[in-house]
Amino acid sequence: MKSLKERKPATFLGALFVLLATGFFFTSSAKINPGESGSLPLSAEDSISLMQMREEEKMARDVYLGLSELYGLNIFANISSSEQVHMDEVLRIIEANGLSDPASTERGVFRNREIQKLYDDLMEKGKKSLTDALLVGAAIEDVDIYDLQNFMARTKNKEIYAVFSFLNCGSRNHLRAFTFQLNRFGVNYIPVHISDEEYAAIINRRHEPCGALY
Repeated sequence: MKSLKERKPATFLGALFVLLATGFFFTSSAKINPGESGSLPLSAEDSISLMQMREEEKMARDVYLGLSELYGLNIFANISSSEQVHMDEVLRIIEANGLSDPASTERGVFRNREIQKLYDDLMEKGKKSLTDALLVGAAIEDVDIYDLQNFMARTKNKEIYAVFSFLNCGSRNHLRAFTFQLNRFGVNYIPVHISDEEYAAIINRRHEPCGALY
């Protein structure tokens, strides 16, 4: 039977289901002008990626807001604000291309049933203890980096690539922050989706200035 690391799920949703089911929790930005895609119109795959990332970023934001209220730790409030920026950037492209926003204005409510279940499960996991909450954060960022890299590898749209690169930079910073906090409690996060080498390269690098998109 292959290990989890060998069985890397192809999507954020499938990946987090694996994280929740197995208990593995324990063990660049480019400047572009708004509205300039610089390449091709949105493909069907681009549209799906945007819609998925909009709700995924909302889920991350909502989880961090909930954990911030539970524990009062600045990291959750600060990163939830960053996730709001990520949500806004994805929404900008969605609206510019005449697509409907899939994200609910109500916290903890999601149109996608799988994302809804993930939100509920992650909040339950995070309520167990502060270290569980920090591990939830690291796991979200681990999979987010993996997913964004896959989306970036497939798109031919320069604006989407730039936005996803911006999000990816932020996720690397978030992963560093959660890892630092976990280490203070003597807890090591084991990456499940990105490689051990990539994880080591991320956490051994200083905070990245992700810059502005335009």
